Amino acid sequence: MNNKGTLVLDIDGTLLSSEKKLTKRTKEALIEAQKQGWLLILASGRPVNGLMRFARELKMDAFGGALVAFNGSKVVDMRSGEVLFEQPMSVSEGKAVLEHLKNFDVIVLIDHDEYMLTNDVYRTIERNGRDFAVIEYESRSNNYLLCEKKDLAAFVDFPLNKILTAATPAYLQAHWKEMAAPFQDRLNSMFTADFYFEFTAKGIDKAQALRKTMEKLGCRPEDMIAFGDAQNDRSMLEMAGVGIAMGNATDELKQVADVITCSNDEDGIAVYLEEHVL
Repeated sequence: MNNKGTLVLDIDGTLLSSEKKLTKRTKEALIEAQKQGWLLILASGRPVNGLMRFARELKMDAFGGALVAFNGSKVVDMRSGEVLFEQPMSVSEGKAVLEHLKNFDVIVLIDHDEYMLTNDVYRTIERNGRDFAVIEYESRSNNYLLCEKKDLAAFVDFPLNKILTAATPAYLQAHWKEMAAPFQDRLNSMFTADFYFEFTAKGIDKAQALRKTMEKLGCRPEDMIAFGDAQNDRSMLEMAGVGIAMGNATDELKQVADVITCSNDEDGIAVYLEEHVL
């Protein structure tokens, strides 16, 4: 059981800089925190594959800790590799979402074993006035091979932890309610970036995953300090003893946070830890 408490960290927009890198200052602060008896938990919309290299950079394989992946639908113990919690969508739920999404001009991405599956691996979206190869970005960031399937709904015969859609921010803002409407009472759906909208099983979020695994990890909500920047971080900031929004966080998250630190490009995590924890 950890002595001091738990640091729960979102990844993109929080732990990583805008260049998707773990900076030296933040890395050193988090390793020092672990030496002093703090447990680290990485909590992200990313799959386990996409969290592992950052966990190893932070020496979590030596210190322990956990990975909360797919926005909370799967939790893995970093040291043992044991799955502490998992709640995917059923096969029928996944198929229904994939069928419904054929009505929208979005890129759909699902994972299976070492593959990321999509309809057309060459599709891109427009972001910030530029062409963005989002499929290549996702597959490389999360260590997946790419595989094309023309009809994902017909292909899927396995439970899905997450269904990710990508499109221009303006398109998603205009259509996300229609995308989510048929599943409002059956599944969770949310933005994880302005160009990402995704689906998970009902009741799944980062806070729920943490609640399900707290006893096994030896941590309590009141001893948690959680850092985040986006809509999918709200539940864990609200449950933590101290919820911290990054300087680059959404206005919605800043309103529910206990503290607002510097941005992810200004080592916001390290700034807070150096002042209040280390």
